[in-house]
Amino acid sequence: MNNHYDLLGISIGASSSEIKKAFRERAKQLHPDIAGSERAEAMRKLIGAYEILSNPERRFEYDRAYSRFIKKCGFDYRVWLNEQDDPQSQAKLIFFELLHLEEEKAIAVWRKNGGLDFHIEKYIDREDWMDCQYILAEELDKRGFSFEAFKLLAEILAEERRRPYFKLFTIEIENYLKNMVKFRLKPQVDGETWIDCMETMLGLGFSARDEKRFKRSMSDTLVKLRA
Repeated sequence: MNNHYDLLGISIGASSSEIKKAFRERAKQLHPDIAGSERAEAMRKLIGAYEILSNPERRFEYDRAYSRFIKKCGFDYRVWLNEQDDPQSQAKLIFFELLHLEEEKAIAVWRKNGGLDFHIEKYIDREDWMDCQYILAEELDKRGFSFEAFKLLAEILAEERRRPYFKLFTIEIENYLKNMVKFRLKPQVDGETWIDCMETMLGLGFSARDEKRFKRSMSDTLVKLRA
């Protein structure tokens, strides 16, 4: 499959009702009771594609990233990128794999090149970097690597504050980051790292109410560390 539309078997111009119908039909085919547990990964990809295409803002961002990046590429672009060792090609390969539903391969390439120490923004266009980093963060978070996802999302939200790119989609990123902090991040980090994360959140332009909550969490953690 080349993209989310191919996965659902629909055209790029499909309506919301067509997307929903296609998802239901494919989900029946991939249900564990019918297809067996070995198709669990295919079902996960299907759900991921539906979540994006059924959300107008996320669909717009996906379409924008895919059309802008992939139109530069020939059919064998993946093969060519895999043969290159330079960091620019590796960054492009990460984005290419993400857009072609090969999330595990993308994460493997990212980790091979240093993970959080691999600064994708140095090697691809700003818009491509922001789209790539958002998708990568989302996939890391889905797999339980919420601290790495937090660091990536915080970087692109800071850049969004500096010079808007996502615009209407920004609220999705804000809510995603807040939910990650609220429900998934804390068990993965020690107290000092949590305080660092809260300090990061305080610098990202959230509401006064949100900032009050971040400060309270910092204070509570400091008390526990000093006890």
